[in-house]
Amino acid sequence: MVSLIWVNSDFYFMPPRREGKGSQKQARYERLKNEILKFVGANPGCSAQSIVASLSNDRSMRNHGLTPRKVGFFIPRHLGQYLVWWQDHTAGRRVYGETGCSEAPDNR
Repeated sequence: MVSLIWVNSDFYFMPPRREGKGSQKQARYERLKNEILKFVGANPGCSAQSIVASLSNDRSMRNHGLTPRKVGFFIPRHLGQYLVWWQDHTAGRRVYGETGCSEAPDNR
């Protein structure tokens, strides 16, 4: 016994993606920039891990998919003119501060 199902339908192409301004994406991007700048300004010498912990828990940005690695790539790319990083030799990780911050080593 063989069962066959015959479908007589025309398949249409998917409609093209809507071209929009991406306002929600832009708003998230701007909020992330502002929150990182606020946190690093208040806590100079902080690591990407502490930034993510603060944003995820205290600032309810839990669903933004933030990881220390993503924040570590985001800061030099988008906030390089406002923030500097230096190597914390005791822990072996990057720490961040505002440009001209007193905790940054002089060779930066």
